[in-house]
Amino acid sequence: MAKVTVSLPQGTRDFSAEVVRKRNYIFNTIRNVFELYGFAPLETPAMENLDTLMGKYGEEGDKLIFKILNNGLDNPAKQEQIRTDFEKVLEGKNTKTITERALRYDLTIPFARYVAMNYGQLTLPFKRYQIQPVWRADRPQKGRYREFYQCDADVVGSNSLLNEVELANIYATVFAKLGVEVEIRINSRKILAALAELCGGADKLIDITIAIDKLDKIGIEKVKEELVQRGLAVAQIDIIEKYLAITGSNEEILAAVTALIGHTEIGKAGIEEIEYVLEYNSPLTTHHSPLTIDLTLARGLNYYTGLIFEVKAIGVQMGSIGGGGRYDDLTGLFGVPNVPGVGISFGVDRIYDVMEELKLFPETVHTGVKILFFNLGEQESKVAFALMQQLRNNNIGCELFHEAAKMDKQFKYADKKQIPIAIIIGSKELEEGTCLVKDLLLGEQKTIAQSDLVKEFI
Repeated sequence: MAKVTVSLPQGTRDFSAEVVRKRNYIFNTIRNVFELYGFAPLETPAMENLDTLMGKYGEEGDKLIFKILNNGLDNPAKQEQIRTDFEKVLEGKNTKTITERALRYDLTIPFARYVAMNYGQLTLPFKRYQIQPVWRADRPQKGRYREFYQCDADVVGSNSLLNEVELANIYATVFAKLGVEVEIRINSRKILAALAELCGGADKLIDITIAIDKLDKIGIEKVKEELVQRGLAVAQIDIIEKYLAITGSNEEILAAVTALIGHTEIGKAGIEEIEYVLEYNSPLTTHHSPLTIDLTLARGLNYYTGLIFEVKAIGVQMGSIGGGGRYDDLTGLFGVPNVPGVGISFGVDRIYDVMEELKLFPETVHTGVKILFFNLGEQESKVAFALMQQLRNNNIGCELFHEAAKMDKQFKYADKKQIPIAIIIGSKELEEGTCLVKDLLLGEQKTIAQSDLVKEFI
């Protein structure tokens, strides 16, 4: 028989027990904070109708949507039409003959679709969190995968900037609990809209934000070249370069940006919103992560309309590990207009990589089973099994070695599985009603009565 070569699709991964436990540590930390702030869980399907997703993520994002081929493409009666429509697909167009569905690109658009479908039954403001995988046809690299999890928290039905204040504090609280030192960056799409206004009008906003969003990756000169390619004049590019050159403390940045775009109505509104959130957060984030204004922050997704967030880990080379912002009227895309919303997302896969690199996972994450009962014979194992079930009934994870074997083999098994406690019941212990409890980490042992075993561990 020929040797079969097996592999994973590029940009996807298997997760061992050790990795799953570490990931669950992150998930549970985020989930607990979401619940603490009054957010309720929601889940949506892995696939959405293609029409739901297309046109919501901008020119670059739409290219990264994984489309799903329709079933029935092998129908002989449809072959001529299918061949014609495949030509359209190869040209980058969409046709319902070939594909009507796609894997979700993020959790925000499916959430907006859910709100639009259930709007009459929701209690507003509606606060939900969602922890599920998403898929993007991106080029795989460190910290960037084609299948990855997002953890989102969103509020719809409220214009209050208190929501932005709370979401900033959720970021600060989660990363403090995880032990990850971060910088929480903020900007406003209204400030970027004001910049576009100075550069010829609102129709320039998407061109400007797409280019600025690449600043960290390609540098200012390449950004200027892209802006030229997108039709901006030299004088307009000079204004953008002046904007991008603004640096300093939050106060200094606000003063400089006010001088540049504060005379515009939308620019003034954006500046006032940032000032509000900074003032509200200042006493609240004393022991957490401060907010930093970053005028280069653009968030390439088209649906953002107000304050935007991005989180970067300090001390490690990694892209953003969180991001979000206000997206007023996103549900208007689905026929339910004028529903304001704001949300944030955690990039769990990147957070995992950061915590792994900085060795931030606690030792307790690694162990699922706390106790291994040695198997030293039929009668001994029956007693061990009964005691094991008593411990399990008290939520203490344990297992019995699967067969009678040499002690050395069972010790090696415990070591490989990082089980810290061994309980040994041999013929002597069986006769005396005792058991030998060995701490495999400290190298200590003691003999206790079998009747006292549960009390020993609870």
